[in-house]
Amino acid sequence: MPLTAAELLAAAHAVVPKITAADAQAKIAQGALLLDVRDAPELAANGRADGSHHIPRGMLEFRADPATPFHDPELRHDRPVILHCASGGRAALAGRLLHDMGFAEVHNLGGFQDWVDGGGAVIEPVEPGM
Repeated sequence: MPLTAAELLAAAHAVVPKITAADAQAKIAQGALLLDVRDAPELAANGRADGSHHIPRGMLEFRADPATPFHDPELRHDRPVILHCASGGRAALAGRLLHDMGFAEVHNLGGFQDWVDGGGAVIEPVEPGM
């Protein structure tokens, strides 16, 4: 039987723990990767967490797999990964994907606003000019 989006999200939330911005900041200070899985236009429009690494959700499988020519060396199986998107849904699904790919420690920060509300530093979007 086909799965619904709600079922996929529930399964993701069951294996990827949600953490607070304060917990995320503590883990980042110890070497965890803060991974933003939003699309590039979202970053351009809204800014991004200072120090975050960006991989769009649609490329994550390829960036996470060392066997592909697209592998991103920031993604290591032994490095904790903290994901966020705009509201937390894509981050949960991305976290489940990384979990399924063998990443040992994966967390869902939720949305970008969770980072901001938690006092996380932000790099503002670039003013496009006129």
